Amino acid sequence: MRILGVDYGEKRIGLAVSDPTGLIAQPLEVIAGGDPAAAARGIAEVAARYEAAEIIIGLPRNMNDTLGPKAEEALAFKALLENATDLDVATWDERLSTVRAERSLRETGWSRRKRQKRVDMVAAQVILQGYLDFLRKTRPSQEDAS
Repeated sequence: MRILGVDYGEKRIGLAVSDPTGLIAQPLEVIAGGDPAAAARGIAEVAARYEAAEIIIGLPRNMNDTLGPKAEEALAFKALLENATDLDVATWDERLSTVRAERSLRETGWSRRKRQKRVDMVAAQVILQGYLDFLRKTRPSQEDAS
């Protein structure tokens, strides 16, 4: 079961996808975010292409756990995604995901120019990996069931 991760931004939207086992998130691509409805349709097509069972969108909470204007934009985009696809669309706390993505790219030696092109999809990977790790910790494993 694959899950699609989304790092929503007004200009760029990063996408990541899990492996079929739902254990590892991989950066996928960046799409334009200028037209949210068109972006939602594009993401629905990507989800279908990868046979995703669920979509996770990062929710940029403030450090004090409140929702600000960026979070409201992400929630509005979530509603567009729900209308564009029949998949479950959930949110996941994305605080500091872009910071972690930027640091990861910097540590791997990517130039600033190359980092700017990849940071959104790596942020989506960070968001999705956090969600996958949460699922692994909270769902009983196959071994526990036997």
